[in-house]
Amino acid sequence: MLKIEGLRLLPGQGPRELVREAARLLRTEESRIKALHVLRRSIDARDGVELVYTAAVELADEEKLLRRLHRSRKVSRYIPPPPYALPAPIALPETAPVVVGAGPAGLFAALVLALSGARPILLEQGRTVEQRQADVERFWQTGALDPRSNVQFGEGGAGAFSDGKLNTGTRDPRHRFILEQLTACGAPEDILIDAKPHVGTDMLHIALKNLRRKLLSLGADIRFETRLTGLRTENGALTGLSAEGPEGAYALPCRRLILAPGHSARDTFELLRGAGVPMEAKPFAVGVRIEHRQADMDAVQYKQYAGRPGLPASSYKLSCHLPDGRAAYSFCVCPGGEVVAAASEPGRAVTNGMSRFARDGENINGGFLVNVTPEDFGGGADPLAGVAFQRKLEEDAFRLGGGGFRAPAQRVEDFLAGRPSAGPGRVKPTYRPGVTWTDLRGCLPDFVADTLAQALPLLDRKLPGYAAADAVLTAVESRSSSPVRIPRDETYQSALRGLYPCGEGAGYAGGILSAAADGMRCAEALIKSL
Repeated sequence: MLKIEGLRLLPGQGPRELVREAARLLRTEESRIKALHVLRRSIDARDGVELVYTAAVELADEEKLLRRLHRSRKVSRYIPPPPYALPAPIALPETAPVVVGAGPAGLFAALVLALSGARPILLEQGRTVEQRQADVERFWQTGALDPRSNVQFGEGGAGAFSDGKLNTGTRDPRHRFILEQLTACGAPEDILIDAKPHVGTDMLHIALKNLRRKLLSLGADIRFETRLTGLRTENGALTGLSAEGPEGAYALPCRRLILAPGHSARDTFELLRGAGVPMEAKPFAVGVRIEHRQADMDAVQYKQYAGRPGLPASSYKLSCHLPDGRAAYSFCVCPGGEVVAAASEPGRAVTNGMSRFARDGENINGGFLVNVTPEDFGGGADPLAGVAFQRKLEEDAFRLGGGGFRAPAQRVEDFLAGRPSAGPGRVKPTYRPGVTWTDLRGCLPDFVADTLAQALPLLDRKLPGYAAADAVLTAVESRSSSPVRIPRDETYQSALRGLYPCGEGAGYAGGILSAAADGMRCAEALIKSL
């Protein structure tokens, strides 16, 4: 087969035009193309709007054609990427390995262990995704928070209520394996070819249910509503743990524990500190959610093609650096999505973004964040100083919102003018249980508010309309990443031997795909130790 790069189509053109364009680049007849497989699809909106494809093509006399086109930069021999090689099957360990946390890192760590015959025990303090959906929807409607089942905790982790983006900038064979496992469990097959794949909350929930069934069929022991409460150690090595589940507290022998806590598992961080496990404060980011009308962003980026069939809801990725060394940037942009209440503790308001696979909502929202370093929150001596900083922001946002998990909100025009907002303009906020119009400087640190204000006009030059007068800012976005890192060595173990910290909560990932891949690496290292 031959690989063709840079196949360009206009919006609305489809498979027939793709074959025609492939034949043109190959300088051959369409009839000679036996099969065409799309390998990658992206959108180029820099000068007009085009859909750009990379494809593998099967046709007669490939060698002869390749010699004739040897100077072409767009045509080459197709060499399939190496598949992910699972660790060799192992004998069932005397003591089952344990995985704590059923987010992407924990789930894919458990999957690799189960596929290798290790029959892991998976502990998750939250509930199944079906129960979790009901709990979250009730919270959004009424403001009644369940601290153990919410946007942060439960099957799928925080990513289960997000845009479900699966972007990556690396060529790791684990990533293809993860995408293939998700599609086998019901995720859209488009994620295998899109340059910026996304699953969406609705489709991700389907995949999570089926992934759970697969783990159970492979012998995994999954225990929901079960919280890690303690570690037992001897001579610097893990010997067991204590947990609390629906049946009460119990002890569990454990010599190998993959800890995938998620970035909001604050009680777990405190447990680790009490057990003497080394941790360190790390940089993260805080800010707000900014919300625009999707049609306005489409018009800016797609121009005359906006609204054409075949074009997805537009997105963006923005950043700027200010003279004082601060940076502001977009994060976790959710086209056609909604701003969601993502609190996990009483009296603390948190926002996040979510969209469904169709991305067909009226608004687009994204995190609008400012970098924060340990120097900003006194993280030198206390590894959990970043957690305290986050909690203070969330408490201030809860207070400014007026309680009941209402979020403080402000129009961009008013934020830049330094006056409270009285209500919305054209952009209607999507956050539930609702917003309170106010001045966000009442809950944001001065350096965060000042950086956002300076960044808005700069980012508006890159994406006209970003600083639109009636764009809505909703506070506070405080859980963009973990404020803690749990150091590990080349064997992926902590100083406490047998403890494998992994994923976003441990400070080693920044999204669904990278977290899942990190969980797989820890599982591989654990299997190697057996």
